[in-house]
Amino acid sequence: MSKKKKVEEEKVEEVAAEEKIEEVQEEITEDEETLEDKMAKIEADLEDWKSAYARKNAEFQNFTKRKQNELEEFRKYASEKVILKVLEAVDNLERGVAASVETKDFDALVKGVEMTLTQMHGIMNAEGVEPIEAVGKEYDPHVHQAVMTENCETMDNDHITMELQKGYKMKGKVIRPSMVKVCKK
Repeated sequence: MSKKKKVEEEKVEEVAAEEKIEEVQEEITEDEETLEDKMAKIEADLEDWKSAYARKNAEFQNFTKRKQNELEEFRKYASEKVILKVLEAVDNLERGVAASVETKDFDALVKGVEMTLTQMHGIMNAEGVEPIEAVGKEYDPHVHQAVMTENCETMDNDHITMELQKGYKMKGKVIRPSMVKVCKK
């Protein structure tokens, strides 16, 4: 092969190599641009997520505060309906005392107190409050509070002989245990 042909082939190869280098550089530039675009989109998405999170967090905190305030308000006035019913019974007691002072009629006073007691029992029943049965029943530490013991021949061991203070349940939950005297042999 001649020198001239060799030089020409080398030039052709050189030109081809330069073209290949230019192509690769263009691809790299395009890749860099697409990577920059992707990175910019990811950063924008991240900012959107951050701001959405901050808004949701603020909304949740406001919701929590609002619910706490509502709960405090509810607790403050939860017993209002029951108190209004009790006030009716107090009014009846006050009227009965005033009437008995004027008339000096003890029997009328007793009858008025009995009527008021019946009214109070009705209020308690309406609110789901019921007395705990005690005398003659077997002692149950979940509903009875033993304050005394005695040896009673007519009763079985661990049975209640006397109720010193009534106990009450409200909708199945003990709100005050019965204070009782228990037979121990």
